[in-house]
Amino acid sequence: MSYVKGLKCRECGRLYPKDPLYVCEYCFGPLEVDYDYEKIRKKLTRDAIESRPTNLWRYRELLPIDSEPTDGLQSGFTPLIRAKNLEKVLKVKELYIKDDSTNHPTLSFKDRVVAVALSKAKEFGFDTVACASTGNLANSVSAQAAIANLKRYIFIPADLELGKVVATLIYNPTLVAVEGNYDQVNRLCSEIATKYKWAFVNINIRPYYAEGSKTYGHEIAEQLGWKVPKHIVVPCASGSLISKIHKGLKEFEKLELIKKVDTKIYAAQAAGCNPIVTAIKEKAEIIKPVKPNTIAKSLAIGNPADGIYAAATVGGSGGWAEDVSDDEIVEAIKLLSSTEGIFTETAGGVTLGVTKKLIEQGKIPRDESIVVCITGNGLKTQEAVYEKIGKPIKIKPNITAFEEHVMK
Repeated sequence: MSYVKGLKCRECGRLYPKDPLYVCEYCFGPLEVDYDYEKIRKKLTRDAIESRPTNLWRYRELLPIDSEPTDGLQSGFTPLIRAKNLEKVLKVKELYIKDDSTNHPTLSFKDRVVAVALSKAKEFGFDTVACASTGNLANSVSAQAAIANLKRYIFIPADLELGKVVATLIYNPTLVAVEGNYDQVNRLCSEIATKYKWAFVNINIRPYYAEGSKTYGHEIAEQLGWKVPKHIVVPCASGSLISKIHKGLKEFEKLELIKKVDTKIYAAQAAGCNPIVTAIKEKAEIIKPVKPNTIAKSLAIGNPADGIYAAATVGGSGGWAEDVSDDEIVEAIKLLSSTEGIFTETAGGVTLGVTKKLIEQGKIPRDESIVVCITGNGLKTQEAVYEKIGKPIKIKPNITAFEEHVMK
């Protein structure tokens, strides 16, 4: 049974049918999924959720498909880890890592959104999927479309990290490296989407695709024992994830699965690509595009499609925003690895680096619960830290060499 009434413009509220549409033809605002929450309320309970398999589809009624899910049946429900070692280092009382670096199958939160996008694309009858990507989405669309036996075309900036290129090509898609930044890649894909009948997961399927991110927020609340943390720090690229995490929490509140949501949401970006952070700090009503220049390539979107909604989410929750330098990103990656044994990609370094900075600034109190969102695996961006970590000690295969070089 479907609980989706249709699509609705986020700006003017105009209603649209459940079609592969993404922009309002009247005001050019983005479209989002419109749910029948009264019907959902009668169906979705804590007991019902807890009885289901541990994947993102345990929140099936809050996701925009009409029939049973066909993709991502092993995705989601990633660990929420109490970071006791990191608590001591940062001198805070209660800190958690929501670790999507373990997500199936490609080790990032994008496996959530792609699972929903491909299930919906197949409902629409598409046999070809595509995306514009800064890396993690490329990996996930390539892998999950391979499982689904769909043709796939992937478009990336030509300077993407080697790890993410390899982790896309291995699934045998058509990979197109565009000589330009992500915003230029995305503009090209928008043109292609108007000419070819492909399901571009983050263009014409975007309203459905984006809903997969809500499950990140749903899981945080469920894994905390059906309550919300006081603070959540989220990395921002397009700005979609941060607003959808908050939407997921508010849905649970609306359905009376949790009590009132009083969580403050914080936006984290790299200093070399920080249009959302800048807008929040300046209290601006528009997002000023920037030219990305950062090692955090998965966040390097200079003209974020959902930037204004991300800023509104932060402001409405009473949160704040901050950015970190490339050096601070690397130090945060090393800190998370050395305290909690989690090797995150550069986006995770951004999130933890910003969390540390906000705590030191007094923006996040030390005695309240904090969740840090880690969205991707460090094996994808090894070159970012390779020259900044230690080297192995080479010795001859004898005890004398060991004692001379290691135990001296």
